[in-house]
Amino acid sequence: MEVTFLGTGTSGGVPLIGCQCEVCKSNNPRDKRLRSSILIKSGNLTFSVDCGPDFRQQMLREDVRSLDTILMTHLHKDHTGGLDDVRAFNFITKKAIDIYCDFPTELGIKEQYDYVFTETDYPYLPKINFVRIADSPFRISDLEIIPIKVMHASMPVLGYRFGDFTYITDAKTIAKEERDKIRGTKILVVNALRPEHHYSHFTIDEALELVNDVKPELTYFIHMSHQFGLHAETEKKLPANVRVAYDGLKIKI
Repeated sequence: MEVTFLGTGTSGGVPLIGCQCEVCKSNNPRDKRLRSSILIKSGNLTFSVDCGPDFRQQMLREDVRSLDTILMTHLHKDHTGGLDDVRAFNFITKKAIDIYCDFPTELGIKEQYDYVFTETDYPYLPKINFVRIADSPFRISDLEIIPIKVMHASMPVLGYRFGDFTYITDAKTIAKEERDKIRGTKILVVNALRPEHHYSHFTIDEALELVNDVKPELTYFIHMSHQFGLHAETEKKLPANVRVAYDGLKIKI
């Protein structure tokens, strides 16, 4: 299985017009973070986890020619804002794209993209087919996926475990029974917004506490804001088994 980090930032972590912070002024490409999402290739299967506002740019950058499925974590627009651009893959494959998500996310997408689901004879709307998931493990093709429920303040968000790889975004708290689903994973990807407290996202220290608890072999931080700091400087301060992910990073599991 190959994982590509399509984006590693948040809506408060992407380059901003007129911003003079050290991250936006940095010449290091690893400090230029699009909205968080990953691309997974497993056998003949290619799919993304989330589809944010930078989806089109990310697909072009990685030269993605076909996409089988999109697996959603939750309904916030920085994770759903690129769904209109699935029409390009509809055109190539001549079929609707499957969107795997829970019921609240399906409702949110239908509200955000109401024009897609109205009665019309316009032929060029995105074509989406929802596949409902819940708390139980499920399969996409031959890949088994274990949902992990995390809390984004009071909002449930789904993380996912794919064998020895676990992907979690927008977490602030994770219950013990959900942490137990992570244990034994070799590679953990988890959000770490910034050093300072935030009411709905892990800080760097809170993400490190999770790492110390579930003990993966290697961890990558994602979903970083401007306040996270510069890539090179922050990574030097982290334990040897914790790294700062960057857009375009590819890993094999």
